[in-house]
Amino acid sequence: MPDVEIYASQFCPYCYRAKKLLSEKGVDFREYDVDVDSHLRADMRKRAGGRNSVPQIFIDGRHIGGCDDLYALDQKGGLDPLLGRS
Repeated sequence: MPDVEIYASQFCPYCYRAKKLLSEKGVDFREYDVDVDSHLRADMRKRAGGRNSVPQIFIDGRHIGGCDDLYALDQKGGLDPLLGRS
């Protein structure tokens, strides 16, 4: 199972959509609430090349991007291989 991390905010509809897609695929993920700890947002920004919007998603340390990026990757057939699914 891949290591999936998502930096998110509680009331973010894009965060909800990204987590929903991952959950529908049966993926366990670690969620970091950037509203709770400002250090988490700084860490997210550093890892995401300066991006400050949520969500920011990482699979096995690879930056996937935000919700739209995750859905685009899935539409192209690139998400399942990263998740170890054929």
